[in-house]
Amino acid sequence: MATLTGAAVYKVGDDAGWTFGSANVNYRIWAATKKFQVGDILVFVYDKTQNNVLRVSLHDYHNCNAANPIRSYSSGNDSITIMGPGHYYYICGFPGHCLTGQKVDVRVPKVVRPSDFPTGSPSPAPATALSTTSVHVTAPAPAKSSAPSLFINNGLGLGLGFGISLTLFMIVIGADYVF
Repeated sequence: MATLTGAAVYKVGDDAGWTFGSANVNYRIWAATKKFQVGDILVFVYDKTQNNVLRVSLHDYHNCNAANPIRSYSSGNDSITIMGPGHYYYICGFPGHCLTGQKVDVRVPKVVRPSDFPTGSPSPAPATALSTTSVHVTAPAPAKSSAPSLFINNGLGLGLGFGISLTLFMIVIGADYVF
């Protein structure tokens, strides 16, 4: 199902709904087949005399602990809007229900929908004042040395020019390198 705003509406458990026992719904598989997004709506439909919906922490989800819910729902027809990315853990708080599989982990990835991108051209960046002053810097001439050159012409065109370039490169990246 989809709404006019582009959000999808998911009935948890599809036709079986949020139930325990005879329907044998595997909510783990049910959730794995969905592509939940921020803004989507989860609808829990159930018999409120036999079930409820508790949003719980990961620890309470794994341990089926209904004692400290983040939020409780008990109307029998609860619509919950997904407000952000992450995992949303829901269990049934009736004794024994969660332990036999009445729990669901709704995973919402951090993905931007194509509809979130602007459709027009981007606004131009604000103008900034540019300096018209130019600066001319002259590099110092290489020092004369009577020491033999470490670089020789090897016939591959990597002679003096290569040696100067490598030397300048070594000076630029730091004086800690010594041959």
